[in-house]
Amino acid sequence: MYLELSEEQKLIQSTARDFAKAELEPIAAKLDQSDDRSPMLANLNKLAELGFMGLNVSSEYGGSEAGVISFSVAMTEIARACASTAVTVSVNNMVAEVIQAIGSAEQKQAYIPKICSGEFAAGSFALTETGAGSDPAGMTSTAFDDGDSWVLNGSKIFITSAPYAGVFVVWAVTDKAAAKGKGISCFLVEAGTPGLIVGKEEKKMGQHASATNEVIFSDCRIPKSAIMGKPNDGFRVAVAELAGGRIGIGSLGLGIGLAAMDAATRYAADRSQFGQKITGFQAVQWMIADGYTELEAARLLLMQAAFRKETGRSFAKEASMAKMFATEAANKACYKSIQMLGGYGYTQDFPVERYARDARITTIYEGTNEIQRLIIAREILKNFA
Repeated sequence: MYLELSEEQKLIQSTARDFAKAELEPIAAKLDQSDDRSPMLANLNKLAELGFMGLNVSSEYGGSEAGVISFSVAMTEIARACASTAVTVSVNNMVAEVIQAIGSAEQKQAYIPKICSGEFAAGSFALTETGAGSDPAGMTSTAFDDGDSWVLNGSKIFITSAPYAGVFVVWAVTDKAAAKGKGISCFLVEAGTPGLIVGKEEKKMGQHASATNEVIFSDCRIPKSAIMGKPNDGFRVAVAELAGGRIGIGSLGLGIGLAAMDAATRYAADRSQFGQKITGFQAVQWMIADGYTELEAARLLLMQAAFRKETGRSFAKEASMAKMFATEAANKACYKSIQMLGGYGYTQDFPVERYARDARITTIYEGTNEIQRLIIAREILKNFA
């Protein structure tokens, strides 16, 4: 079994690492404390120029065609420097991929190149509602057929990048009489469409530079051609895309965890107490050993999930395993890191408190880890039925 990255994958990893070190890391702390997102938006444009907004997208639409493994390693390197930028890149890739997967030829040509090139700073994935989080089939937003157009009504919450997204992928009920989850369709809605309202921004614990907003649809009229894929097939599409998105969020979590462990280990290697470096104490050595071992296990799970998706194999269970394990390993790594820094770990003079805040959401979004456990158990139990 050969576990090394290919030369192309190594090149993408090193390009992401170099960019993150030079452009993202120096401003990450300032972005965390500021309302000014212009530096992050400028960096998103540079990442688009480098080809990071369509890593698993065909070159016909401006993508890099680098594959899912490259996407995973790039996400990890970007997240090591700035989790807010990483989550935006992850969602942009997911939006481009879903349009590529089920969009019409016209929709692919109209929107994917704008996401990949940076003409659109971002794309948004508008699925979650107040009563439909872990249970998206319970959504109540509707779209009704009104002759030559669809009319959307309802609201979505926790929508990443909403204020600067160029296009929204939106799910809504189109057949109220259908069984739960069977009457949902998927639409593309351009920013600025009358009736699309970007609502209040959430005040979050971490990932501050990434905007998270409510999005409201009030008699939002869109062309008949804005439906994406087959009518009433949207829920199946959402489930499939979320599985791929979990590879991105797991990779993001891995990046945050590695950044935290690196920062704490550097500190411990320099800090002396009782006449010796604190890395000389077994308690600190065990935290280093446990943290890096769990993150390496997470990396291997992510590589397996990415490889299976890239090669056309089933990957839902593996993506859930990787997302669950990586994000929990990241949270544990961040808290170990705070402990290793002692009182300084609790201050904003060192980055580990920011890493801990940024990591916390990763066990919640893209499907809570409790939902991941349900998916994993369901897939395993199929073999015992």
